[in-house]
Amino acid sequence: MTFDFRLQVFQTVAKRLNFTRAARELFITQPAVTKHIHELEQHFKLKLFDRNGSRIRLTDAGDRLLQHTEELFALYRNMEFDMNSLTSQYSGRLQLGGSMTVAPYIIPPILAGFHLKYKDVQVALVTGNTGEIEQALEKKEIDLGIVEGHSRNPSIRYTEFIKDEIVLVCNSSHPLAKKSFIKPDELKQIPLLLREAGSGTLEVVEHALEKIGIPLSQLKIEMQLDNTEMIKNYLLQAPCMAFLSVHAVLKELQNKECCIMDVKGLQIERNFYFIRLQGEAQALPELFMKYAQHYNKKSPGH
Repeated sequence: MTFDFRLQVFQTVAKRLNFTRAARELFITQPAVTKHIHELEQHFKLKLFDRNGSRIRLTDAGDRLLQHTEELFALYRNMEFDMNSLTSQYSGRLQLGGSMTVAPYIIPPILAGFHLKYKDVQVALVTGNTGEIEQALEKKEIDLGIVEGHSRNPSIRYTEFIKDEIVLVCNSSHPLAKKSFIKPDELKQIPLLLREAGSGTLEVVEHALEKIGIPLSQLKIEMQLDNTEMIKNYLLQAPCMAFLSVHAVLKELQNKECCIMDVKGLQIERNFYFIRLQGEAQALPELFMKYAQHYNKKSPGH
């Protein structure tokens, strides 16, 4: 086996912290996993894992090797992508769907770069909330979607794209704007703007609030709106707050029109996902996904 494969074994064990799961994922035996890790440790003359019974954890050396391994594999992926794009001629039409947070704030710069590189591919973008984009995919109105949320439709394949954080936002002149944080109980007294039913953002917010013992029914909901821009424009004129993706309020935060209000014990993180129908592997959706992942890795701040 090559050194690269040993690094792949190491990376899988380091991510799973479990030799059995790593063996199953790599389709090799557990003794083979142990052998590869032992050979790496001999090669570097360093211990990569601390073992305590059945539990393992990375040593400092293992943590450093994981960083190098991930950088190395990212370089390999980028090399493959760039070299393949030189030989392949792509043309046709790609029907893309984006949820309300992803479409205006995440997709446009990626689309601009994609169009420069693949001028013969025509792209049409439709927007809707996560539920609507999933329905459009099932009806084959789109080839590929990018959505947020917790939902898991068995007919759809979800591929992780990028991470996002949802923050509680108010305008800079809000009476509470100068506080560094609020307690969860205080949240129940604040008029809130929320996204509509079927929104991935609302789904994630509801899930996170339930974890700290606050059901939506206990919130003081001022209004539910189906558009992030409408929520932001309303927010700038009114003494209320809203849960929004940090991607959606970057400009307002930079311009000091808005500020983030921390809620003690509440952190709302999620992933954006590419969605395709199970069993389908069309060239253009695959190409766009690879380009978007490549673009995201080289973008500042990611």
